[in-house]
Amino acid sequence: MRQIREFLLGVLAIAGIATGTATAQVDPDPEQSAFQAFVLGLRTEAITRGVRPATFDNVALTLRFNARVIVLDRSQPGGDLNQAPTIPAFAPYRDKHVTPDLIDRGKSRYLMLRPQLARVEAATGVPEAIMMAIYGHETGYGSFTGNFDLLDSLATLAFEGRRRDLFIPEFIAGLKLIDRGIPREELKGSWAGATGYPQFLPSVYLRLARDGDGDGRSDIWNSEADALASIGNYLVNAGWKPNVPWGVAVRVPAGFDRSGIASRIVSPRCPRVHARHSKWLTIGEWRARGIQIMGGNAPADTEMASLLEPDGPGLTAYLLTGNYRVILDYNCSNFYALSVGLLADAITG
Repeated sequence: MRQIREFLLGVLAIAGIATGTATAQVDPDPEQSAFQAFVLGLRTEAITRGVRPATFDNVALTLRFNARVIVLDRSQPGGDLNQAPTIPAFAPYRDKHVTPDLIDRGKSRYLMLRPQLARVEAATGVPEAIMMAIYGHETGYGSFTGNFDLLDSLATLAFEGRRRDLFIPEFIAGLKLIDRGIPREELKGSWAGATGYPQFLPSVYLRLARDGDGDGRSDIWNSEADALASIGNYLVNAGWKPNVPWGVAVRVPAGFDRSGIASRIVSPRCPRVHARHSKWLTIGEWRARGIQIMGGNAPADTEMASLLEPDGPGLTAYLLTGNYRVILDYNCSNFYALSVGLLADAITG
């Protein structure tokens, strides 16, 4: 313990933080001490990236290692990097995320928020229902946004080490939110570092958050108008194509030859997610191969789409347009993106 304390005092001195005050005392817990040392070692990088020195110094010694964050992170599908994740069926996920309650509340909130939604759709081309579905999926239309201290979570995930390339920059971006005047107590969110009604990571907030109510601030924690404008801006920035449905449910005929529709493209981002998709064909070409459209809002026959059978052959499948890939950009999970599309259709159906 003495060696750990001496090491930390050296780090504090290098960082320019006084060691004679109560705030600079080394925590007696070895894990917390190592965590503090790691955080303080980020001071130069944070300042180089634009964080004010006073902000870093005021925040750094208030941070606490949160073991619960690591437990939750490692319990996620794919959380064990040494084990390939299994792919469950989509139907149980859909039943939990496209519920009658979410649909009913979505319809009610949709009617209340139509003025704000209409403005965003007019500006971005992103359908009102898609924005509402993401809002509902992420936070139950604002009913839960997470109660983890955002900076504790991001620093803990960076310290744990498996994804430092992601979480060190996000931690630094979180410090920049404080530099922008956002109070520390406002920065609550999920264990994974997502915050506000849209559940943005800090770097996403810095790039894409928008003022939707005209008060000069982008307050995704308290303003639904700002949150919806920010969701719309995210999707249009990711390539949303106006007037194109996200996809449609289809029936694949028995005996359908899947050997000729395999995709040979390997996505650099979320390759396991995109590997489940077929190659691109037009809706008309899919129809010519016997694929039967089951939904009412089908893309035009000239629109390109890929086939996804989330529950395997013989069950409901989907033809998915480029706008579905935009939803995947928001959260790289086929189950998430399908649920957003289905909830959006149900809200306005």
